[in-house]
Formats: sequence, C-alpha cells, structure tokens
Amino acid sequence: MKDQFQRTIDYARISITDRCNLYCTYCRPDHEEKLSHKDILRYEEILRLCKILTKLGIDKFKITGGEPLVRKKDLIKICEMHPDCEFLSFTNGTLIDEEFCQEMLRVKNFVPAISLEGFETANDGRRGEGVFDKVQHAMSLLKSHGLPFGISTCYTRKNLDDVTSEKFFDMLVESGALFVWFFHYMPVGNDAAVELLPTPEQREEIFHRIRKFRQTKAIFSMDFQNDAQFVGGCIAGGRRYLHINAKGDVEPCVFIHYSNANIYENTLLEALKSPIFMAYHDGQPFNENMLRPCPMLENPQKLRKMVEESGAKSTDLQSPESVEHLCAKCDAYAEHWAPKAEELFPVKNK
Repeated sequence: MKDQFQRTIDYARISITDRCNLYCTYCRPDHEEKLSHKDILRYEEILRLCKILTKLGIDKFKITGGEPLVRKKDLIKICEMHPDCEFLSFTNGTLIDEEFCQEMLRVKNFVPAISLEGFETANDGRRGEGVFDKVQHAMSLLKSHGLPFGISTCYTRKNLDDVTSEKFFDMLVESGALFVWFFHYMPVGNDAAVELLPTPEQREEIFHRIRKFRQTKAIFSMDFQNDAQFVGGCIAGGRRYLHINAKGDVEPCVFIHYSNANIYENTLLEALKSPIFMAYHDGQPFNENMLRPCPMLENPQKLRKMVEESGAKSTDLQSPESVEHLCAKCDAYAEHWAPKAEELFPVKNK
C-alpha cells in the first residue's frame, strides 16, 4: 500500500491483550475492568488479520497490549506462521526468561522493545519495586544470546533528566540495546496525570539532547514527537499505520481511542474508509510545523472536530472518555508549546 506521498505503508500495530502483570502508576486505573476472554482477539483472528495485512504488503507488525508476553505461546506461533515478517513487541520485559530466549532464537523474527523509564528510583517509582532489576536481567539474557532488542522510554516532567542523561544512554549501549524510542507522555484516560506533561523548556531540552546523542552514541535513537519532520507529520489514521485494539476496534492511533469500525464487523478496507479515518486522511498534516504534529497533543481542536463530526465512539478499553475531556487536558499544553515550536521549527523557512 502507498500513502498520499507514494511511500510504502508496511507496518500495522495490533494489541493482543488488555492483561498485564504490572500495575504501573498512571497506566492502569484501580477500577479497571478487564475484558472477558471471549472479547479479546482470538489467536485465529490475529492470524486472519496478519494474512489480510500481508496481502496488502504489510510485513512489519508492532505487537502491544496490555503486556503482550502474557500470550507468549501465541506470539511465537504467529511468528512461526509468518517467517517472512518482522514482529516487534512493546513489553515491560519482566517475563523474558531463558526459555523465551530460546524460542526467539528459533523463530528469528521477534524483537522486544523493553519499557524503561530511567534508573532504578525513577523506573520503579512508576512500575513497582524490583522491576528495574528484572529488566536488567532480561537485557543481560538477550545480550548473552546475541538477540536483538531495543528500549521504549516514555518521558515525563518527572523523569526527563534521567532518560536524557549521557549516563542513561551509556547504560543502554552497555546493555546491548540497538535502539531507543522516546515517547512523549500522553494524558490519555480519565485518570491521566496532566502534571506529568513536560514543560516547553523540558521538551526543547530533550529535542537537543537526543539529536546530540544520535550523533555521538552507538545506539539509534528516535523521538516519536520531536522527529515528525522526517516522516511529514502525524503517521496515524492509515497514513503510515493504524491500531487494532484487543477487542478488534480499528483505531487511528495507539493513543487515539475512537473508532467507527471493528474487524469482527467490518473489513479492513471498510475501516480505512470509515469516517474517522477519512477525517485523518483529509486533515493531514495537522500542522505545517513539524514540532506540532499530533491532532490531540498539539492541535486538540482538530481532534475534537474530527471525532464529533465522524461520530466515532470511545474505544478505550481501560478508561473510556469523551473527546472533550481528553482534549481539555491538552489545551494549555498546546498553547504554551506553540511559540517554542515556532522558534525551533519556523514554518516560514520550511
């Protein structure tokens, strides 16, 4: 498949479970109601999805959850069934053991991206006591077997100094990680902590630090929010990828839980032509300034309009919320970030 810039669309993101073995602060609400097993994507349905997507030219899959490794056996079987595809899974890393490393060696097409949010104090303060040590053990196992892996880091107002330090980058290089993906904290869900959103000054600092270490450290680093200039803005809504949640709802983005379609009721093509996806198609790029790419975080008025006019319903499995409630948490952030974004990326010169 090609996007409107004639670039190949070659990956999709699928959430295969809402279950997780951790209860990270600001991630899973205390009142969370889990889906029944009959409502979670069945193994056969995931295989069907992969078959459809590979026929469309998709050969890279991002597997999310919940914690995807609670379905280790299904994951490995899916890798086996599609040996010509790549499967990267976002994982907390605590379920990676010797047996799973041997399975990775056998199938040869599975790569974990392990969540790590700083050093022990910062990481365990959000993820729970002992998680940092478990991640260190997992990375040591993977490195000892020569298995490729990377790191997924969410930066917030609280942990930014940790995760953008030279010491942190050096630790990742020493651990054997090949890449680190940085994700800006997104205030999704009714219980999201707005106070974790970075200040404009902090976001500017991470903009500069990651670019510096990209040139000087032996690890590939990407900033999902600040590197939009390299992909022409927001990539969601079927432009470069889409997200299918654990219940089968087809969503524009892993952070945007609104949908008009479900893969149990609609074909993938019907989902791509649904009102919310067409609104994304017609609206991109959402801002000419590539440091303001997101219709939620930096342009909340645009997400409001798209959801309201498309009639898309909330499909957040953990904490369903109205688009007004979600976007209201981003209004002040977007207003305060806009002048700094213009300073760093003046549109008139682009």
